[in-house]
Amino acid sequence: MNKKHKQNEGNSSGDKKKGTFIVKVEYCQNNTWQGKITWAEENKKVNFRSALEMVQLMNDALEQAQKDSERKTQNSVS
Repeated sequence: MNKKHKQNEGNSSGDKKKGTFIVKVEYCQNNTWQGKITWAEENKKVNFRSALEMVQLMNDALEQAQKDSERKTQNSVS
């Protein structure tokens, strides 16, 4: 089995990192939400200015967690 094939196996949807987010909507202005989001697993809090920004923050957090997890796996295999 070649190395490229092994990397693709680890990216299946079953291996994706999941997260819990606590969203506090404080205002609704300009037809969108403003508030605070807390990433429960990391206890990180960030303010957001729109619903789109809130979703982007969640996505960025999960992508970073996935990268960190992959790095830890690679380091333990090496």
